[in-house]
Amino acid sequence: MPFPHTLNRRTHLYLGLFLTPWVLLYAISSIPFSHAQYFDALDKAKGEPQWVKRYEGAYDLGPIPETGSLRPLAFKVAKDFQMTGRSVGAYRPNADQLMLFVYTFRDSTQFRYFPKEHRIVKEEKRFRWDHFLTGMHARGGFEDERFLPTLWSLIVDLVCLGFLTWIASGLVMWWTLPGTVRKWGWVAIVAGVLSFAMFLARL
Repeated sequence: MPFPHTLNRRTHLYLGLFLTPWVLLYAISSIPFSHAQYFDALDKAKGEPQWVKRYEGAYDLGPIPETGSLRPLAFKVAKDFQMTGRSVGAYRPNADQLMLFVYTFRDSTQFRYFPKEHRIVKEEKRFRWDHFLTGMHARGGFEDERFLPTLWSLIVDLVCLGFLTWIASGLVMWWTLPGTVRKWGWVAIVAGVLSFAMFLARL
């Protein structure tokens, strides 16, 4: 077997083995994404609140910028409540309230801050497997400059390149097949392209 062909086959093989946990992650987590109403109904049947209040009291967050990122305020809240080492997010739903989030893959805490009253409410989210999976699926970006979140986002980029390489090496393997066998590959490719084009045009 020629060396380039052997190298391509082994690249396809071992890359597939390396990508196994990532393919499983995106495949399994797509289920709760597509069937969110079903999982919400299951959870609602438990009759338990999604968010549980853990603290409410006086708190001074300091000056709130009118423009720019609010994430530094979320980092301050995380530090003040001994929750450092986690990812954070923040947004302002209205002039009277600020929402700040401190979270990991497994848990999520939200803080509702009322600047005019200098009051804060801390609420913890009850764990749900579907949210755990979709949270990992959607996690990415380089806004969080800490090492592990940055490494995760970098690996996600490499996984995307791995998917493209996996497809390319598979196409090369298919193209080297005998003509009588290769024709079924054309059927698969054309069917895939046509189905994708149909959804792209109609949705």
